[in-house]
Amino acid sequence: MQDKPVTLAAVTGAHGVTGEVRLKLFGEGIAQLKQYKSFNDGALTLKKIRDDNKGGAVARFAEVSDRNAAEKLRGTVLTIPVSALPELGEGEYYHADLLGLPAHSESGEALGTICAVENYGAQDVLEIERPSVDGKPGKKFMIPMNKAAVVEWDDTRLVVSDDFADI
Repeated sequence: MQDKPVTLAAVTGAHGVTGEVRLKLFGEGIAQLKQYKSFNDGALTLKKIRDDNKGGAVARFAEVSDRNAAEKLRGTVLTIPVSALPELGEGEYYHADLLGLPAHSESGEALGTICAVENYGAQDVLEIERPSVDGKPGKKFMIPMNKAAVVEWDDTRLVVSDDFADI
């Protein structure tokens, strides 16, 4: 498997005058982010992190010593290699692994490409963009990520039940 970077957070701005930054978290919260000490291929080393009580976090990096340096990080995403993530159990997946996968129906019809994975509380929902037609972007449709809708998937493709392929 390719060791592509996985984004866990993004710097939204400086916090205070001592070089701390505010983070928007994309993973499963601050506990997940604390597991990693090095981000962006070693460019940023996490020294300290705390909850901001607003759904994000406040962090200090060894390489950032003042507010000006912290402000320069605004918009920077914090990535780790996919190989640094914990091993998955049977039937588990990372959203990043599904994005960009081609989707086909059980009968072999090309349905499009997975362009988003959402979760509205009950389960993950896949958004699939159909192929473009006459230069116009393809329409999008959504299916639940469950055994009734997704017959199988691997790192090369996703197979959608014919019952859900006609949506």
